[in-house]
Amino acid sequence: MAEDLVAEIEALEDKLAAAKSAITRRFIGQERVVDLTLASLLCGGHALLIGLPGLGKTRLVETLSTVMGLDGNRVQFTPDLMPADILGSEVLETGADGSRAFKFLPGPIFCQLLMADEINRASPRTQSALLQAMQEKSVTIGGQTRKLDLPFHVLATQNPIEQEGTYPLPEAQLDRFLVQIDVAYPDRKTERDILLATTGVEEAEAPRVFDAETLRAAQHLLRRMPVGDAVVEMILDLVRAFRPGDASAGARVRDTVAWGPGPRAAQALMLTVRARALLQGRLAPSPEDVLDMARPVLVHRMALTFSARARGESLGRLIDEVTADLTRAEAAA
Repeated sequence: MAEDLVAEIEALEDKLAAAKSAITRRFIGQERVVDLTLASLLCGGHALLIGLPGLGKTRLVETLSTVMGLDGNRVQFTPDLMPADILGSEVLETGADGSRAFKFLPGPIFCQLLMADEINRASPRTQSALLQAMQEKSVTIGGQTRKLDLPFHVLATQNPIEQEGTYPLPEAQLDRFLVQIDVAYPDRKTERDILLATTGVEEAEAPRVFDAETLRAAQHLLRRMPVGDAVVEMILDLVRAFRPGDASAGARVRDTVAWGPGPRAAQALMLTVRARALLQGRLAPSPEDVLDMARPVLVHRMALTFSARARGESLGRLIDEVTADLTRAEAAA
């Protein structure tokens, strides 16, 4: 059985390499962003993409939908968007014989890959409509629960500087996102490649590499990957180090963090380190994978104290510092 597992993992690694190559034909550069997005799909989770307009977030999601063979929809979130605009609604339909009956019209959420564009522009009522779908993979409309197609993933985007007329996502919904992906400006060489590739007569096409069933099989295989005790202990050390009430938390965390990550953060790390190992062509995750995935998994699952915000503290910098301390402690041991 171990030999069969190794063969399956190696075959999946080849397929993932082909998928990455296909994605980068249309989404040039930003390898870190591509890896994290693929990791969220492999783990069966959702991702929150944070970046300024014009950095290719929509293009990335559209390309992922094609390459992964998923039925995708896009919703532009606005303040007047209602829950029924996402979930769907029941309408009264009159038949040819004059009879009347309610008919359900499914909304755009009935897909396999939903892009929630500028999710923080919608009202909290509409944002909360996604909660059941993201966690339970089902929606309740008119007293009836309807299952969503599987696999089901939400890739949501946010503009980090535009705050007027927006509604910050509640902590309960942020915790449903497996990772937060920061989309930065491309470097000069990458931007030059983008200019040449996207302003000509024709643009590169991304071929389909996966389909829904293959992706579901990959998600199942990922959960069968072995994880060593050292990795498990590193995950526990890291998550508990950011809880200000825990004995293992340092003075800087106790002074800076209002509340830390919960068990769902540890579960997310357990999955994403396996995905990172797969994407790098390895059969099992290492402690380095835990340290690398710490920031995207933890940064949206914590909050700074009021005094820390007033001092200009950053959760990203704090995570980098704590992981650096853990790295030094591991090296000393």
